[in-house]
Amino acid sequence: MTPSRLLLGLLGGLLVLAIALGSLPLLGVRLPQTLAPLWWGLLLALALLAILDALWLGRLPTPRLTRQLPGNLPLGRWSEVRLTLHHDFRQPLRVQLFDHLPAHMDFEFLPQQAELRPGELTDCGYRVRPLKRGHFHIPRCELLLPSPLRLWRGRRFIEEAGETRVYPDFARLYGAQLMAVDDWLSQLGVRQRQRRGLGLEFHQLREFRDGDTLRQIDWKATARKRTPIAREYQDERDQQIVFLIDCGRRMRSQDDELAHFDHALNACLLLGYVALRQGDAVGLATFAGDQDQYVAPAKGQAHIGTLLNAVYALSSTRRPADYAAAINALLARQRRRALVVLVTNLRDEDDEELLGAVKRLSRQHRVLIASLREEVLDRLRHTQVQDYEQALAYCGTVDYLNARAELHERLLANGVPVLDSRPRELGPELVSRYLAWKKAGVL
Repeated sequence: MTPSRLLLGLLGGLLVLAIALGSLPLLGVRLPQTLAPLWWGLLLALALLAILDALWLGRLPTPRLTRQLPGNLPLGRWSEVRLTLHHDFRQPLRVQLFDHLPAHMDFEFLPQQAELRPGELTDCGYRVRPLKRGHFHIPRCELLLPSPLRLWRGRRFIEEAGETRVYPDFARLYGAQLMAVDDWLSQLGVRQRQRRGLGLEFHQLREFRDGDTLRQIDWKATARKRTPIAREYQDERDQQIVFLIDCGRRMRSQDDELAHFDHALNACLLLGYVALRQGDAVGLATFAGDQDQYVAPAKGQAHIGTLLNAVYALSSTRRPADYAAAINALLARQRRRALVVLVTNLRDEDDEELLGAVKRLSRQHRVLIASLREEVLDRLRHTQVQDYEQALAYCGTVDYLNARAELHERLLANGVPVLDSRPRELGPELVSRYLAWKKAGVL
């Protein structure tokens, strides 16, 4: 229980009056004899009212609360939480409430002011934006209840527990169902390249059209129909994609509110969603984490939920990335040929061990290394040098980027493609590379 502004103001007024009563006689100003008893009377009356008001406040019932909290929240996006207050008060009351949100969760419109009216439910809301993935618990809500005479404010705790899971940014994924895939990809900045040649999987027979090649003509069907009939092919729909995600210390870099690890998960889920829409199977494996996950490749739109449940609680660690052990474990599990997307942050010290492990993997699978590049490196490289410290930072950045580029060139020389990307651009670039390879029939 805390005093209200009204009570503090009344006490302040009595204090000023007491100072005046004590100082004016010293200045030679004569005051009526009745002012001192009157002051004590006011003080005793205020004290009595404050005690009665505090006792009255203690007997007031605590309102009941219902919280409408989404069971799943997208990382880094705003979501609304609704609160409904139930009460039995006969007089209107204006209360202040604050929900005890967990750490790593930003909020707006808290504390919330709400007016409780007799015979009515009071509804209010606020917005939250999770900054970290995982399982979160909201234990209770705090309420500041004014006393009937408005001299005190009582602190009440309403034990209304709520739980929610924070997933990677899946709102963009499910929102894509409202539009065609091609339009959606173009809005994301994904560029589809021209198709080279024909697809690999037979789709149907149809009449010969302008632009078809002689290789497409089905001569048996043409003889039966006595008109040119062509075979129509489509991209293969029974391929497999496996994401091999680094959870180690290299993925802890952070250029904005999201760490590189979160950007990597969002990009993998984005490509996984597109691949599932294309009829391919998608799986994932993690390494260098506290508990490494493995999800076998599967097809169907419902599989995106399985992927989300597998990665929503993952976090990066301080462990070094052991590429050889991760690739050996994947080779033991994944027998069928697949596109393996290794998502990590390659450094200049990665050399023979990484190259040997990736070459082993590429004998059985198609491999793509997605290497995240810190955005601060691009900013330093394009910053105008004006003093000695900036010159040192510029030279160090250029030297580091050159060593990193040499590693990429060695991997490319050994037939291992590398996608060097900034975190924000990783998703669209992965989708572009996947669609280009699928159109070209190289998966």
